[in-house]
Amino acid sequence: VFLYTLFGNFGVAIILFTLLVRVVMLPLTVKQLYATKKMSALQPRLQEIQRKYPKDRPRISQETMRLYKESGISPLGCLGPMVVQFPIWIGLYQAIIQAIPPLPEGLIDVSRHLYPWLPMVHEAIPVQSRFLWMALGLPDALPVLLVLVFITMWVQQKMTTLPATDPQQAQTNQMMLWMMPAMFAFFTFQFPSGLALYWVVSNLVGIVFQYFITGWGSLFPLF
Repeated sequence: VFLYTLFGNFGVAIILFTLLVRVVMLPLTVKQLYATKKMSALQPRLQEIQRKYPKDRPRISQETMRLYKESGISPLGCLGPMVVQFPIWIGLYQAIIQAIPPLPEGLIDVSRHLYPWLPMVHEAIPVQSRFLWMALGLPDALPVLLVLVFITMWVQQKMTTLPATDPQQAQTNQMMLWMMPAMFAFFTFQFPSGLALYWVVSNLVGIVFQYFITGWGSLFPLF
């Protein structure tokens, strides 16, 4: 709401909030992308381990973890930005439904959720929820955000998907590549379009970061 008072548009406020979040998370994002790049560089050695112990799964896991440790890589570290963003999504969802209540009587409760030491935010109520074709407090009535969320998330995941020689791992990677974007695209019909706007902008910023740090990755492997 404070950003809304500065720029007069709740959609712009969400976009700026998204950019601020991504900037604050930049050190963690850079660390994650470099870890992914290192893991990609280790693929030949991982393939060698799989060829050396083709039927010994425990030994493959042991040697793989040893290789990660020697290289200073934590596989779970690649999940850092995603894990950190979960509470941000929850907080933004709560902020949207409270600042832009779906029913007029909900405006009575808005003031008690705003910080008392910022009188300007109280003067901004009621917040205008229109942005482009969207009513930011309601799910998108058109499939536009659904398509944008799916495409941007798919591209971002494709850029960081590591090649796998193991058929089972390759199948898992392929399933996750399509399942996550499809799941979030489905969420656009369930959650306020303001939250979906955050996802789209966040994905686009993530794609830009990944391009400048690791290139196109698996999206355009020849480039």
